[in-house]
Amino acid sequence: MLRHILFLCIHNSSRSQMAEGFARRSLAGPDCEVSSAGSEPRAVNPYAVRAMAEKDIDISGHASKRLDAAPAPTLVITLCAESEESCPIYPAAVDVEHWGLPDPSRAQGSDEEKLSVFRRVRDEIERRVVDLAARLAAASRS
Repeated sequence: MLRHILFLCIHNSSRSQMAEGFARRSLAGPDCEVSSAGSEPRAVNPYAVRAMAEKDIDISGHASKRLDAAPAPTLVITLCAESEESCPIYPAAVDVEHWGLPDPSRAQGSDEEKLSVFRRVRDEIERRVVDLAARLAAASRS
């Protein structure tokens, strides 16, 4: 059975793009497709591109996509922080996980201070994607 994982946040410009990048590296294959989308897509954030390049993942060719343009998922992972924003809701009945993460595009300060915020969020996303990959592998063995 093909599994499709959709990473979802409002703008599909930072968190969901980074999550898609990590998931493409560790989850995508013949049995798993990954994508990302947002309810109000904006251009992919250049700080997200820079932060991911430090992990040797190129998301510079990614484009923000509307939620209604995403293929039907089997698992939706929302990435919005509840205190800052309300995440879009995927209309179909699918499995949903919520990873409440702050929006790094709200970072203030110098170039280096902003990039530092993106790195922290990126590292947390990477940790969660690695954990997700382990959980999915364990579930497929049982």
